[in-house]
Amino acid sequence: MRTDERKLLVLLAIVIAAALLAIVQVRAQRAGEPSPIAVAASYAIAGSESLIATVGNAIGGGTSALLSFPSLHARNAALIAANQALIERNARLHQELADALAIAGIRRLHANNPRGIEARVIGFPPEGATRSITIDRGSLAGVRRDDGVLAPGGVVGHVTQVTPLEATVVLATDFSSRIPAVVRKGGWWGIARGNLRSIRLEYVTLDAPLRVGEIVVTGNGRTFRAGIPIGRIVKIDRNDSSLYQTAILQPSVRLNALDRLLVVAR
Repeated sequence: MRTDERKLLVLLAIVIAAALLAIVQVRAQRAGEPSPIAVAASYAIAGSESLIATVGNAIGGGTSALLSFPSLHARNAALIAANQALIERNARLHQELADALAIAGIRRLHANNPRGIEARVIGFPPEGATRSITIDRGSLAGVRRDDGVLAPGGVVGHVTQVTPLEATVVLATDFSSRIPAVVRKGGWWGIARGNLRSIRLEYVTLDAPLRVGEIVVTGNGRTFRAGIPIGRIVKIDRNDSSLYQTAILQPSVRLNALDRLLVVAR
């Protein structure tokens, strides 16, 4: 009997619920309003459609991304290659500009020294050796021992050894280098001696009013004509116990970055 009673109660609940829904539906129709049941159903259907659309878009987007990945990879590789080509072209243009400026500087220097011989650096000594370079012109081109060597900025050094096709040039910073020198402002004499990375201006009288920043040039000598820049004073050493004062010069030419030079004879 209990089972039959439960079935009867469930049936009565269904009937009552159906009756209530019917009453709600009838009242909505009489009032001219949309049925709550229809509204609820439409929301449910719209939600399911939105969910389906979202999932579809996600699947479609992922599929599209997967399909376009090879194309994107190819475009990225092309952009990388184009960028590398631009970098190489920029470096090449910078080198061409540097070469053009160097050639122009040497040509101007040659115009002031018509008998000069244009040369290029082809070798440097190993570390710890003398401060010298090798140039690609020798006796066949007219280069001789003790000829002076210049760059657009000023003194480089002088020739110490000559072969038919090459020559060795000792730089102005080598310990063996000695160049008659003059402080441009005031005309004070001294000797410019190599000091490895700089040049020492020695044997300048104590009454010479040397100042940092002043330019020192060549005096008339066996190798150079007068007035060619050697370096700029960066430090002054005065010793009251000595008859002379000394100045440290920064070379007027970057002696660690030489390329095109001019060999000149007195």
